[in-house]
Amino acid sequence: MKLAANLSWLYTELDFLARIEACAEDGFRHAECMFPYDYSAELLRDKAGEAGVQWVLINAPAGNWTNGDRGLAVEPARRDEFKRSIEQAVRYAATLGVRKVHVLAGVVDLSDARAVQLARACYAENLNWLASSMRDEPVDWLIEPINRVDVPGYLLSHQADAHDLLIDLNRVNLGVQMDLYHVERTEGNALDALGRYLPTGRVKHLQIAGVPDRDEPNESVYSGIHAKLKTLNYNGHIGCEYRPKAGTRDGLGWIRSTGFSGTMESFEP
Repeated sequence: MKLAANLSWLYTELDFLARIEACAEDGFRHAECMFPYDYSAELLRDKAGEAGVQWVLINAPAGNWTNGDRGLAVEPARRDEFKRSIEQAVRYAATLGVRKVHVLAGVVDLSDARAVQLARACYAENLNWLASSMRDEPVDWLIEPINRVDVPGYLLSHQADAHDLLIDLNRVNLGVQMDLYHVERTEGNALDALGRYLPTGRVKHLQIAGVPDRDEPNESVYSGIHAKLKTLNYNGHIGCEYRPKAGTRDGLGWIRSTGFSGTMESFEP
């Protein structure tokens, strides 16, 4: 397992491009971000190469974030926009050498049973189209359950729903992004979820943050998670998608205290 700095959340005291070098200076050799589309893919590739950092995950465009969009995949009227977002994401992934792309589902009025039904059908159809049309690309397309405290109305919130959907679709290039912060907020037992779902092979990326405040991963939760991941022989990436209490560097001591220091090329607290 290898820690990846999420540069949409970490080092925000710096300009985005400067965050790449900063994470490398702190020992990260892998990085991810939410939306890289404000910069050319070539620039981001070159900056990472200069720093000795490999991009490992991005999100596909998710609509107008400022106006409340949290994904396009569940909205029947926006199918064309969804397809264009995937086409843009795959272009960036190819240039950056990224092999994991998270596709956000979107929000829906959960009090409207008909709207939820239509959203679920649209979601499955869009994912099926995605898996089929991108089958020749070397990319795993990931869905992520997100808690509804942080994102009210998000369609996909439980691990079981994500896994059941992927079983139904039966596509090898679809997977689950399991954010253990969201697991804890929604279901309350990340250790149990790891034991249940990691052995299926459908979990293709992990993310972590402290519970309940989404700050630095706390020793009380994550020392046990580190041990569990070792027992389960997880060898993928773990995105550090949290909001530092103060400066990013001042809070990096959690990497050693939770046992994760061995998952980086180097680390000096």
